[in-house]
Amino acid sequence: MHQFPDCEEIMTALDECHAQGFLHKAIGSCNDIKRDVNRCLAGERYDRAKRNRDQARSNRRRIEEIWARERAVEQGPSNTNTENTGAAKQ
Repeated sequence: MHQFPDCEEIMTALDECHAQGFLHKAIGSCNDIKRDVNRCLAGERYDRAKRNRDQARSNRRRIEEIWARERAVEQGPSNTNTENTGAAKQ
Protein backbone atom coordinates (compact mmCIF):
# COMPACT_ATOMS: atom_id res chain seq x y z
CA MET A 1 0.00 0.00 0.00
CA HIS A 2 1.39 3.37 -1.01
CA GLN A 3 1.29 6.40 1.23
CA PHE A 4 -0.99 8.05 -1.35
CA PRO A 5 -3.99 5.73 -1.85
CA ASP A 6 -5.59 7.96 -4.51
CA CYS A 7 -2.47 7.60 -6.69
CA GLU A 8 -1.93 3.89 -6.15
CA GLU A 9 -3.48 2.77 -9.45
CA ILE A 10 -1.38 5.21 -11.49
CA MET A 11 1.78 4.28 -9.57
CA THR A 12 1.12 0.60 -10.22
CA ALA A 13 0.73 1.34 -13.94
CA LEU A 14 4.09 3.16 -13.90
CA ASP A 15 5.75 0.22 -12.12
CA GLU A 16 4.34 -2.14 -14.74
CA CYS A 17 5.56 0.14 -17.54
CA HIS A 18 9.05 0.23 -16.03
CA ALA A 19 9.01 -3.56 -15.64
CA GLN A 20 8.73 -3.92 -19.43
CA GLY A 21 12.44 -3.21 -19.69
CA PHE A 22 15.07 -0.54 -20.06
CA LEU A 23 14.46 0.12 -23.75
CA HIS A 24 10.77 0.73 -23.10
CA LYS A 25 11.70 3.33 -20.47
CA ALA A 26 14.54 4.81 -22.55
CA ILE A 27 12.38 5.64 -25.55
CA GLY A 28 9.89 7.49 -23.34
CA SER A 29 6.99 5.06 -23.42
CA CYS A 30 6.34 5.66 -19.71
CA ASN A 31 6.49 9.46 -19.82
CA ASP A 32 2.74 10.04 -20.00
CA ILE A 33 2.12 7.76 -17.02
CA LYS A 34 4.95 9.49 -15.14
CA ARG A 35 3.30 12.87 -15.77
CA ASP A 36 0.04 11.47 -14.41
CA VAL A 37 1.83 10.23 -11.28
CA ASN A 38 3.45 13.64 -10.78
CA ARG A 39 0.10 15.38 -11.24
CA CYS A 40 -1.57 13.06 -8.75
CA LEU A 41 1.18 13.46 -6.16
CA ALA A 42 1.13 17.24 -6.58
CA GLY A 43 -2.60 17.20 -5.89
CA GLU A 44 -2.06 15.07 -2.80
CA ARG A 45 0.68 17.42 -1.61
CA TYR A 46 -1.56 20.46 -2.17
CA ASP A 47 -4.39 18.84 -0.18
CA ARG A 48 -2.03 17.91 2.67
CA ALA A 49 -0.56 21.44 2.77
CA LYS A 50 -4.04 22.95 2.82
CA ARG A 51 -5.07 20.71 5.75
CA ASN A 52 -1.87 21.66 7.59
CA ARG A 53 -2.45 25.39 6.97
CA ASP A 54 -6.05 25.17 8.14
CA GLN A 55 -5.01 23.28 11.28
CA ALA A 56 -2.24 25.80 12.00
CA ARG A 57 -4.68 28.70 11.63
CA SER A 58 -7.13 26.99 13.96
CA ASN A 59 -4.38 26.36 16.53
CA ARG A 60 -3.18 29.95 16.23
CA ARG A 61 -6.73 31.28 16.78
CA ARG A 62 -7.09 29.11 19.86
CA ILE A 63 -3.73 30.25 21.25
CA GLU A 64 -4.56 33.91 20.58
CA GLU A 65 -7.81 33.49 22.55
CA ILE A 66 -5.94 31.91 25.45
CA TRP A 67 -3.37 34.73 25.42
CA ALA A 68 -6.15 37.34 25.36
CA ARG A 69 -7.81 35.73 28.40
CA GLU A 70 -4.47 35.59 30.23
CA ARG A 71 -3.82 39.28 29.49
CA ALA A 72 -7.28 40.15 30.77
CA VAL A 73 -6.64 38.24 34.00
CA GLU A 74 -3.21 39.88 34.46
CA GLN A 75 -4.63 43.38 33.96
CA GLY A 76 -7.38 42.77 36.46
CA PRO A 77 -10.70 44.58 36.27
CA SER A 78 -10.87 46.99 33.38
CA ASN A 79 -9.92 50.54 34.34
CA THR A 80 -11.93 53.55 33.20
CA ASN A 81 -10.23 56.33 31.25
CA THR A 82 -10.61 58.84 34.08
CA GLU A 83 -8.46 56.72 36.35
CA ASN A 84 -5.64 56.60 33.83
CA THR A 85 -5.59 60.28 32.78
CA GLY A 86 -4.63 61.82 36.08
CA ALA A 87 -7.88 63.78 36.30
CA ALA A 88 -8.95 61.53 39.11
CA LYS A 89 -5.81 62.43 41.12
CA GLN A 90 -6.62 66.13 41.32
